[in-house]
Amino acid sequence: MKKMQQMTVLLLLLIGSQVMSQDKILNLNKPEREAWFSELGFGMFIHWSMDVQLGLVISHSMVGASDDYLDRYVNELPKTFDPDEFNANEWARAAKLAGMKYVVFTTKHHNGFCMFDTKTTDFDIMNTPYGKDITKQIVDAFRAEGLAIGFYYSPDDFYFLYEQGVPISRDRPEALASGNEPLNKYVKEQMRELMTNYGKIDIIFLDGREQYAKTELAKVCWQMDPDVVVTRGAMETPEQFTPDEPLPAPWEANYTFGDQWQFRPSNENYKTANDCIKKLIDIRAKGGNFLLNFGPDEKGRFPWEQEAGLNKVSLWMFINREAFVDTEPLDIVREDNIWFLKKKGEHTVYAFLVEESWPFGERKVRTIKSLEAGKNAKISILGQNSQVLEYNPDVDPAPTIKNTGAGLEISVMRSHRIYNDRKWPNPIVVKLEDVEFNSDK
Repeated sequence: MKKMQQMTVLLLLLIGSQVMSQDKILNLNKPEREAWFSELGFGMFIHWSMDVQLGLVISHSMVGASDDYLDRYVNELPKTFDPDEFNANEWARAAKLAGMKYVVFTTKHHNGFCMFDTKTTDFDIMNTPYGKDITKQIVDAFRAEGLAIGFYYSPDDFYFLYEQGVPISRDRPEALASGNEPLNKYVKEQMRELMTNYGKIDIIFLDGREQYAKTELAKVCWQMDPDVVVTRGAMETPEQFTPDEPLPAPWEANYTFGDQWQFRPSNENYKTANDCIKKLIDIRAKGGNFLLNFGPDEKGRFPWEQEAGLNKVSLWMFINREAFVDTEPLDIVREDNIWFLKKKGEHTVYAFLVEESWPFGERKVRTIKSLEAGKNAKISILGQNSQVLEYNPDVDPAPTIKNTGAGLEISVMRSHRIYNDRKWPNPIVVKLEDVEFNSDK
């Protein structure tokens, strides 16, 4: 008996060492495709599975659950999942209006429930009262709006383990693809389906527990389409935080709109649109992409809090979209509460003034130490002509720009009426033409 236990421990150690040896990140993304991805900048993440009906954490409730819970989760929940108010076209139009350039949809989360039509299992959207391929509808709708198509996929599969009679875990060797060959083959077949059945897929986000599984699936993707960009699994994808300093490009920060990835009907805390806008500015100024997550409810609708927040982001992007077209980070990310992006190949800088309060018609003077104006320097504020202050004909709202001993001095007034109460809590974007970065300051 003791000898058998020793052999078991040795086997587990060998498996563990194999996983560790295969735990290196492999990146076969083409440099030109990574550059293309970095230019997208802003994307919509969507987490959605059949357990949204219960308003609980997506998938993870299966770990440590009782046999009775798992039986009802696997066999009863799919029979009541009918998101008959789902409209992919509405989602796609909303994303485009907000200035998003790509979507990443959860085709399968850790629970193993496939939100796509698959031949590998009956645990999928086709075997629900809804009975239609949600993934296809999302691909068609977002592609029609000109957005790039991305798939989230997890090689962790709790349903597969349940069917095998293996305790559901994300840590035990037999629960991972490296220690479970049938699971390894199963997830690769599903990845081949996703890469084959929906036209050209631009982006793949692999969210498995172990790097081995993500690398194996990434290889499948690159073999089937060398142009596909693998994000998580091949590049840095910080979750729910933004690095203090820029990372080597490309990279992608992904955030929830609330606390939870999937929709939670109560006890939820949503970010404001202002929070999201500031994150977008900070991430882009550091050279990263911002992937903002939305969680539809059990009927297929975006909760009104998420819709309202996205609407406000859309308004801000409608005004300031120019600052995100063909721009790149400056050598300096920010000065105090001013962030920067520059126009590629030009001496044009966009300065994002993130002020706590800026009353309508108030002029503010700011000095930027690291910039210097050329002889043909010009200044303007995105979205406003700076010629008229409503109901104040004697006021000149024109911005000014000049070099001083302390740096580049800009004087700007908020003269564009956005809200009825004339209050505007979001950043103002100032366009500075013919300016140079001064590394000595």
